[in-house]
Amino acid sequence: MMAKKAPNPTDKHVGARVRMRRMMLSMSQEKLGDALGLTFQQVQKYEKGANRIGASRLQQIAHILQVPVSFFFEGAPNVPGQQTDGFAEAPSPAYVSDFLATSDGLALTKAFMRIKDAKLRRRIVDLVEQIVADSER
Repeated sequence: MMAKKAPNPTDKHVGARVRMRRMMLSMSQEKLGDALGLTFQQVQKYEKGANRIGASRLQQIAHILQVPVSFFFEGAPNVPGQQTDGFAEAPSPAYVSDFLATSDGLALTKAFMRIKDAKLRRRIVDLVEQIVADSER
């Protein structure tokens, strides 16, 4: 029996970004699969990084999810030996995309962004930071 190969970190990252964006649009795996002509199980494998997404398929997914293809690579892990020109954008911390990929993180973000008063939003951030500081004592 052959051992399962671990998913490539970039494939996992791209899949997680597909999942995050799909959830942001409140779209089911089944609905995305239907739009792609795939089963929801195939979408699930893409999102877990178990199956690699080809270039044309990624372009199709980007169109359906209304984002540029580059969206899926934002914050991607660095590939060993890859040249950077010194102007490359620093990857966003993985915890941000992990948080946004959860239903609580997505709900909190959506609700927070609906608050129009910038001062109130700032006070909420201050409150949460104070709660964290108090809990770390």
